[in-house]
Amino acid sequence: MAIDLSFTATGDGAPLIVMHGLFGSKRNWSSIAKRLAREHRVLTVDLRNHGDSPWGDDHTYPAMAEDVARLIEREVGGPAQVVGHSMGGKTAMTLALTRPDLVERLAVVDIAPAPSGGTLIDYVHTMQALDLSQFDRRGQVEAALAAEIPDPAIRAFLAHNVRITEDGALEWQLNLRAIEKNFEEILNFPDMDSDLAFDRRTLFMAGARSDYIQPHHHAEIDRLFPSADIAVVPDAGHWVHAEQPAAFISQLTGFLTD
Repeated sequence: MAIDLSFTATGDGAPLIVMHGLFGSKRNWSSIAKRLAREHRVLTVDLRNHGDSPWGDDHTYPAMAEDVARLIEREVGGPAQVVGHSMGGKTAMTLALTRPDLVERLAVVDIAPAPSGGTLIDYVHTMQALDLSQFDRRGQVEAALAAEIPDPAIRAFLAHNVRITEDGALEWQLNLRAIEKNFEEILNFPDMDSDLAFDRRTLFMAGARSDYIQPHHHAEIDRLFPSADIAVVPDAGHWVHAEQPAAFISQLTGFLTD
């Protein structure tokens, strides 16, 4: 069953839906949204089990695409341009393939329509192992993550998912149980019928230092998205929009307004 997603709307103009990746939220995209809002009405979305959106046991791409379809139908009333990063990119691709009537153009950021590798489940287990009742501030949680996660940027990114409740306690905004339960689904990509394709303009944006989009993915991209272009952003890893925001904005706005 589709759920009502939390979102923030910025600007006026052609509707643009923006979806974050795993462990992210709409807040991560606020600065990008402000720049895109010069030409668009940007709706940055919290996907289910993230941010301010409701939780659900089902954390699969068909379920998440259905949530976004409901949002577009309610808030836009017709097709929108859609951008998604990583998990949000797989959600965006699933939406475009199953509900092409709701997607005018599609931009996919550093993810392919294929199974993904990585050991991000370790982050889930590390967060689950923390007793948040022992902490008063987000900074303390971030410091506690250092024992298992040496990269300070990743620790800060994950700790951003801690919120303070009305009674002053700390809690995760992430539904870690559902994410753990569905983790293989998150890494995977749904099987699509052999005759299914999204033939409208599509852009895949790959980070030059990332391995999430590889040459062996190009055949499947061409099959499912026959009008797709692939652009490589120099000096960027997986978080293209955060690592090279100016280049990201330039590539994306050029695609959306062409």
